[in-house]
Amino acid sequence: MNAAVAQRGDSSAIPEYKLLLKKVLDLRPSGTRQRLSVALGKNRSFVSQIANPAYPMPIPAQHLDILFEICHFSGPQKRSFLELYRRAHPGRIRLVSSKPATRRISLEVPDLGDGDKNAAIDTMLETMARNLFRVTDDAGTKR
Repeated sequence: MNAAVAQRGDSSAIPEYKLLLKKVLDLRPSGTRQRLSVALGKNRSFVSQIANPAYPMPIPAQHLDILFEICHFSGPQKRSFLELYRRAHPGRIRLVSSKPATRRISLEVPDLGDGDKNAAIDTMLETMARNLFRVTDDAGTKR
């Protein structure tokens, strides 16, 4: 690979990492694409585009952490994905955060007697916690 290609990346790697994402999503339970779209704050069509190897649109680096979290990539899948992503987008991968330690808490919330409403509450709380984490992480970098 010549220096110019190395600097701008290997566009043939984009469909490869998207195919890997598609395979991971296809193995996950129904609703995973919806959860991913909510977590990203995007429409489901966005998730379809980033998981479709036929679309040349790259996956934004800032979405990778959420992608790995929601889709539950295995260790080898994540390493393969990141290797392809680095090949396609040299230098962008450093934008992916190295997550500090986290902790899990459990909340008791009322059962609304409706699966859709309960799922909406669950998603809202997950999104709020994720956004809280981002706000506190951003505040820590500005000190």
